[in-house]
Amino acid sequence: MSAHEGTTYKRCTCRDVLTNRTLGARCPRLTRKDGSYAPGHGHWAFQYELPRTAQGKRRQARRMGLASQEEALRELGQVKELLKLAENEADLRVQIADLIQEALKKRKALPGVAEVRKRLGTGADVRKEASTVETYLNGWIQAKPDLAEGTRASYEGHIRKYLVPHLGKVRLDRLKSSQVETMFDAIEANNVRILECKDSEDPKVRASVQGQRVVSLSTKHRIRATLRSALSDAVRSPEEPVSVNVASHTRLPTCARKKPLVWTPGRVAQWKKDGTIPGEVMVWTPEQTGLFLAHAKKYVWLHPLFHLIAVKGLRRGEAVGLPWSNTRLTDAEADIRTQVVQLSWTTFTSTPKSEAGQRTITLDADTVKVLRSWKKFQNQARLQAGEDWKDSGLVFTLQDGQGWHPSHVSDWFTRIARAAGLPPITLHGLRHGAASMALAAGTDVKVVSAELGHSTTHFTQDTYQSVFPDVAKAAAEATAALLRGAVPDRRTVGV
Repeated sequence: MSAHEGTTYKRCTCRDVLTNRTLGARCPRLTRKDGSYAPGHGHWAFQYELPRTAQGKRRQARRMGLASQEEALRELGQVKELLKLAENEADLRVQIADLIQEALKKRKALPGVAEVRKRLGTGADVRKEASTVETYLNGWIQAKPDLAEGTRASYEGHIRKYLVPHLGKVRLDRLKSSQVETMFDAIEANNVRILECKDSEDPKVRASVQGQRVVSLSTKHRIRATLRSALSDAVRSPEEPVSVNVASHTRLPTCARKKPLVWTPGRVAQWKKDGTIPGEVMVWTPEQTGLFLAHAKKYVWLHPLFHLIAVKGLRRGEAVGLPWSNTRLTDAEADIRTQVVQLSWTTFTSTPKSEAGQRTITLDADTVKVLRSWKKFQNQARLQAGEDWKDSGLVFTLQDGQGWHPSHVSDWFTRIARAAGLPPITLHGLRHGAASMALAAGTDVKVVSAELGHSTTHFTQDTYQSVFPDVAKAAAEATAALLRGAVPDRRTVGV
């Protein structure tokens, strides 16, 4: 084999007894008398003349310590195949040679031909070593300074809790959709473990999962969305050897929208009998909501807050973060521009995520009356508190002027509802109820959607249009009434 084609040869670590220098390929024990290599001594090696460096220096690809000539020939052939990928582009041949030299220097496996071809196809520098998923995701999140604080915290949580522990060590360019699906299988297996431990009769087993929560299907979809967003940026980046967004091909069960169910008399009776809650999202009837608000009047520092949510359907964070400066009682309007977001126990104030979420709502006369009365009461409390008053500027505050913590509001809501003897709903259920009541009252769906801050009227209509059975029953009766007229003459209808 010519020097241009590369060579394979044998060498060993024997030393000259006089100079103590390694004999290498000159060791007489490497060959037999007929000149062929002795099979039981030394190791195989190959060498190949690489393209010169960018500075014009000569260099060789050389690997020693191989077990057989076949292995040496295979690696030599791989070097040639890699350089062929550059075709006649001199600069690209230098880059590939740099890549080969670096792998040999670090005694690592030569890069695969398919892998380098993939990097060339994405336009990435072939010399750049592909990042692990962990390294890439951590760099990706740090390079997005304009993310809303809540979105950033959500992304970071997904990366820290799920993506890095399960996929972090995988090289980014070798990540497969099957590996992402395996991650979700592991998450679901842990869900089963948590539920089994919580149902155990052994208190130690139950204690072992205290504070651990089952990861819902909707959360799995959000985890996948985080990975999909990160990989979309990787596919677009010329610096990353990624051409396919594997998260887009990862299969998850469809996450159907959970439509609200109303607490009808029959469902309430069943709940009182055996505690059955028929759906994940429950809402009260208008009468039940009225009973709650009447009971909440005993809690003067909370009643106006719950009234606003029940009537106008504000989200918890929007109500807790509403400032007086955005509330115009004379105009009967409130601008929803801020919200208090809770992550774990930490809270911060931000703007609603979507453009639709930043909106102006119209206040009905009853709500204006409630808020005027509340403002007068709050002003009296501020005068009594004097210097101890914390001027947060918020509409709804504690006795010292500080804003409410969102979790405390939810806890009080549950406590008051239980004291009123009402079937259970979440605080967010008041928002669902407000939307359902508005549609049931005949309010145009566009108006309801805008007041709730929904991006589309389709979502509003699909979710809330048929919540109250009385409305559906009235529509059914109206349809049936069309058939209650005089019996038609059979001759006029052609039968």
